[in-house]
Amino acid sequence: MQQPDKQSAFDSVPEIYDRARPLYPAELFDDLFTYLRERRDTQRPEIVEVGPGTGQATQALLGRGALVTAVELGPSLAAFLAEKYRTNHDLRVVTGAFESVPLAEGTWDAVVSATAYHWVEPAARMERPYALLGPGGVLAVIDTNQVASDVDRGFFDRSHPIYEKHRPGEPRGVGLPIEVVPPILLQMQDSALFEDLRLWRYRWDQTYTGAEYADLLMSYSNTQDMEPGPRAGLVADLRAMVEAEPGGTVTRPLVITLTAGRRIAS
Repeated sequence: MQQPDKQSAFDSVPEIYDRARPLYPAELFDDLFTYLRERRDTQRPEIVEVGPGTGQATQALLGRGALVTAVELGPSLAAFLAEKYRTNHDLRVVTGAFESVPLAEGTWDAVVSATAYHWVEPAARMERPYALLGPGGVLAVIDTNQVASDVDRGFFDRSHPIYEKHRPGEPRGVGLPIEVVPPILLQMQDSALFEDLRLWRYRWDQTYTGAEYADLLMSYSNTQDMEPGPRAGLVADLRAMVEAEPGGTVTRPLVITLTAGRRIAS
């Protein structure tokens, strides 16, 4: 995995990660399975899920009849996920790096990753799923994109001094356009290994109380990578800022994207 020291930060707080990270829109998975079955005639698709975390997408894949092999680098996250779904025999959890963990090649219906594929080494992002997928198999990447919108009431712009205080040199965040085009789409185009490329967008704003936003911050790798003192100060100050907002909440404006393509014939 790319930057393993940062990716592994998630592994230290699986309980926080599980309660802080939201599920994804149900219609996203309806669209994904409709697309998948256009060329793969199966009601029980066999799917490799890359970087499942604590199962924010896994639940929806299983709920639509998939047989899921979830490949998770973090041993604590993998153990949490396995325990969470211990009674569901349609899930197999494998601990290891997607780039190298042993998996049968040329057989899978889909490789799916939700807000995790950027951790995969760039050289493997196209080649590895191409090797794993059967003819017409699908690579599907879900991304969470914070966009520019006045629904946040300027919170994220106004919060920058807090970041500067506790994490000097923090670049000022700029919300992406509503019609965001995720980098993975261009990577799939450039690879020439996938065809019938499609992009779906779903507006998926999330509203947090101060305590909920503190949990979200603690689930981020760059927060976990901080020294304990600055980290506690950052989280406390941002929580207080949220609690001082009207209604004591902040809304994070999000667009979830689903990018999918089919493995070209050999």
